[in-house]
Amino acid sequence: MKKFFEPFLSACNGIAGHKLRSFLTILGVVIGVSAVIALMSVGKGTTASVVSSIQDLGANVITISPGFSSSGGVRGAFGSASTLTLEDAEAIQADISGVTAVAPSKQSFYQAVYGNENLNTQTVGTNPAYMSINNLSLAAGDFFSDYDYQKNSKVAVIGYSVMQTLFGDEATAEDTIGKTIRLGSYKFEVVGVLAEKGSSRSSPDDKVFIPLSTLKQIGGVSKNNEGNLIVSSISVQVTDQSYPQQAKEDITTLLRERHGITGDESDDFTITSMEDIIEQLTEVSNYMTILLGAIAGISLLVGGIGVMNIMLVSVIERTREIGIRKALGAKERDIWSQFLLEAVFLTFTGGIIGVGLGCGASFVIARTLTTTVITLDIIVLAVAVATAIGVFFGFYPAWQASRLNPIEALRHE
Repeated sequence: MKKFFEPFLSACNGIAGHKLRSFLTILGVVIGVSAVIALMSVGKGTTASVVSSIQDLGANVITISPGFSSSGGVRGAFGSASTLTLEDAEAIQADISGVTAVAPSKQSFYQAVYGNENLNTQTVGTNPAYMSINNLSLAAGDFFSDYDYQKNSKVAVIGYSVMQTLFGDEATAEDTIGKTIRLGSYKFEVVGVLAEKGSSRSSPDDKVFIPLSTLKQIGGVSKNNEGNLIVSSISVQVTDQSYPQQAKEDITTLLRERHGITGDESDDFTITSMEDIIEQLTEVSNYMTILLGAIAGISLLVGGIGVMNIMLVSVIERTREIGIRKALGAKERDIWSQFLLEAVFLTFTGGIIGVGLGCGASFVIARTLTTTVITLDIIVLAVAVATAIGVFFGFYPAWQASRLNPIEALRHE
């Protein structure tokens, strides 16, 4: 125990003897560690926020999109073909076990008009099951019913942004119910206003929802060569979160059979579950988190170089002291451990302070900019890397100090 404490106390005395220099050395490590924690917490927070948004749609939801189109030898993106039909959706509902709800949808664009206000908005023709499958909530009114769907009623459920644009920022959802808007040349009664979801790729705020049967009636749905109604996508809800994979396989088999796809021919549709989307986004977000951590780690590396620089200066300044200690019987390992402990103590102390500042920065970012998540592994990693940098960059100066010739060291001025 004495062999450990003597080099440790010597290291502490060396640091205390040069307070300003030690403070500046620690500061470089503090900045590096706090940057690592703050940036990695932002990366993890972004991942958690995205995953949470997707999970709100339901982990037991499957989305079927059309395949690709081809024109003049140029292959389009997935979703560019007209390969899904209303009859496909009906077959999935009837033939696939474990399916609780199916909602085909067709997207069209209409000019929504109320009074002197107008908006070119995406109009989605679908069925009543769409609301529960996509976990939509209402600010006022109701989603259109099965009765409305069967009767081809001209009723509409509008997104929150659509309401504000057409009826003004001061309008309330309750006041909007019962008003009549125009989509193209057709009048629709507003029966519901969706709760505000916020900006996102799948946000319903800027959309208008009407019965698919009504969209067909006003000419918003076309037919394929077989006379079947073409839809943009099909949403499927299964019984529980453990069933989507089996449902995907069953739906794939059914649609391939219905579309006449055999052997090694490619599917003319794509099936995606929320689980798949979460996995893909989590993988991308993890790479981004690592990238942010690596960028912040550069400042930590610079701090380590600063530690080595200061330790080399310290060895030169204390050459005579090292000579005296060796003349009095100190061994190479005693000198080596003293200087190495001094470097590790500097980086470890900087790491602990950096953790505090990094957590504080993450808290401020969470309150003002975006979601952040601090986990124990981030803190442990930051402190461990800081300490490792102390060992790595302190090793050479410590080794150099331990190798000094005591006679030459005593002659050093």
